[in-house]
Amino acid sequence: MMIPKVKICGITNSDDAMSAVQLGADLLGFNFYPKSPRYIEPKKAEQIIRKLPAYVDVVGLFINEDTDFIRKTATQLMLNWVQLHGDESPGFCASLDNMSAKVIKAIRIKDGKDIEYARNFATDALLLDAYHPAFYGGTGERFNWKLLPQLTGHKFGRTFLAGGITSENVSEAISQGFYGIDICSGIESNPGKKDHKRMAELFGKIKSVITGKGAQ
Repeated sequence: MMIPKVKICGITNSDDAMSAVQLGADLLGFNFYPKSPRYIEPKKAEQIIRKLPAYVDVVGLFINEDTDFIRKTATQLMLNWVQLHGDESPGFCASLDNMSAKVIKAIRIKDGKDIEYARNFATDALLLDAYHPAFYGGTGERFNWKLLPQLTGHKFGRTFLAGGITSENVSEAISQGFYGIDICSGIESNPGKKDHKRMAELFGKIKSVITGKGAQ
């Protein structure tokens, strides 16, 4: 079984960040979209990032932001990844290809047409999330995973699966065979505050699936 990267998104404080790292997170996501309830100021995020071990990748999430701000923030915070979670075009994403940070483009999935649209992007990675007419993610909803077999046989490279992943369905999420899984609201007590018990349960389930002790 392919062992997925685990990305914990919506980090707003050091306690949640360190707990996620200790439990086994590979990537931590910081939301720089001011309208999000999980928004964190770059300066505050930097204070948390400085305490992280070097083996944990840092992801900055941006929504319909201008390239100057993205580049400046990526450089100042030494981001490993820039996640574009808005309505960014393939051309916009391509304009960021000379940054040191890698680029993830999030695609909100309503139906198979959205998966087809994802083929237009040549970013370092993709992230498949649930579509919502009013929000750009973090809704706790999942899209129809039965659409995912449409990806079989196509070279999407690194792809993260997101949207409504919890300890109850993480086994199914892992079984989809993607590069990584992205978890946010499924382990929160409130938007931007992680429930450490839920987070521990999630990682416990992930470990049991990987070791073959809980794959059912």
